[in-house]
Amino acid sequence: MNLRFENLKKAYGDKTVLDLACGSIEHGKITGLIGSNGAGKSTFLNIVAGLDKPTSGHIWYGSTEELPRSQMTLLFQQPYLIHTTVEKNIAYPLKLRKLPKDQIAARVAELMAELGLTDLAKQRGRLLSGGEMQKVAFARALSFRPELLLMDEPTSNIDAATTAEIERIIKKENEEAGMTMIFVGHNLAQIKRLCHEVIFINQGKIVESGPTLEVLGNPQQPETKAFVEGRLLF
Repeated sequence: MNLRFENLKKAYGDKTVLDLACGSIEHGKITGLIGSNGAGKSTFLNIVAGLDKPTSGHIWYGSTEELPRSQMTLLFQQPYLIHTTVEKNIAYPLKLRKLPKDQIAARVAELMAELGLTDLAKQRGRLLSGGEMQKVAFARALSFRPELLLMDEPTSNIDAATTAEIERIIKKENEEAGMTMIFVGHNLAQIKRLCHEVIFINQGKIVESGPTLEVLGNPQQPETKAFVEGRLLF
């Protein structure tokens, strides 16, 4: 799914927190959104997800401005699980879409194996560790192979080993299913590992965008260079 946006603004009273003239997210790519706290990254992601409305402007999902709710999902820092078992959490989006039981079972088993959750299949979500809960949330989000996967710092509160597992399945699903993914993060090493493209937002505006290794390795704008070098504090 390609995304395009034009004259996208979000204001609270007389304070404009997002002002994006134009831009796009390429189909089948993992695009990283980077910037300091308060830059507007999460605001943009929430607008794309339909959780917030822009003050003005347009977003096109492919050729339409209609929000494709059934084809997209959003992952947060804090995982939210329904009060049931691991396997039922993962199966939930598939049941909503009325897939055959054998297909649901096969997909759930595949994802649990990929993320080391098989032995926890009958465990209730509320009894899991933070890292295990986030893996379940990821498996559930990936279960129906959404066309658009939005991620807001989804690995910021988990350990390095779990982060590596999640990064691996993000790349696998992107390559195999061609999912379009938007990843908000502060860890530039992780952005380099995961993202094909990157968009640097500062004070609500896009400063620089392009291939990740080019933007982070040879930034063209002073603000981007300052951010990459850890000198941009606000």
